[in-house]
Amino acid sequence: MNLLRLGVLVSGRGTNLQAIIDAIEAGTVNAEIAVVISNKPGVPALERATRHHVAAIFLDPKSVADAPDPRQAYDKKLLETLRHHRVQLVVLAGYMKIVTSVLIDAYESRILNIHPSLLPSFPGLNAQQQALEHGVKVAGCTVHFVTEGMDTGPIILQQAVPVEEGDTAGTLSERILKEEHDLLPKAIRLFAAGRLTVEGRTVHIRDP
Repeated sequence: MNLLRLGVLVSGRGTNLQAIIDAIEAGTVNAEIAVVISNKPGVPALERATRHHVAAIFLDPKSVADAPDPRQAYDKKLLETLRHHRVQLVVLAGYMKIVTSVLIDAYESRILNIHPSLLPSFPGLNAQQQALEHGVKVAGCTVHFVTEGMDTGPIILQQAVPVEEGDTAGTLSERILKEEHDLLPKAIRLFAAGRLTVEGRTVHIRDP
């Protein structure tokens, strides 16, 4: 069986990356991580990849700082790296950089992102703090396909997390993160099994 080749983009601790690695090693996701790429040097996520014998690459944004459009120039280098590793599905796992049309067009409906809110509520940064400031009773996380809008792509899966009395952004974030660790591998598993189809803004999940 040919395994789905993943390219995982990271910027920090890599706990969602670890969840993907654990699911693959447990045999619950029919995929392999072809490469892990970070836009920041020396982050724990790269160390996690190395420990599991996965190619780990720091791609320096400063290398294209003088380009007319640095963001697109960076994504061109990113795309070259992904293609070199024959990546079929790109997964943003705590990747703190907005991707451009260069990557989105090349991997249309083949880029997944995990976001710590029940989209379309609270897109962008500090989603948990936004949720608390709005006094919501239920927060959560969303896996969606990436489009050019900020966290606006078609929603694949969501998981609700109740907001508890006295919650801070930190305590709520930690509880949401536990659900992210289940939700992201589940979405990859569905994609690998060919069970996802996109129709407009709706993602349909076919029966096995």
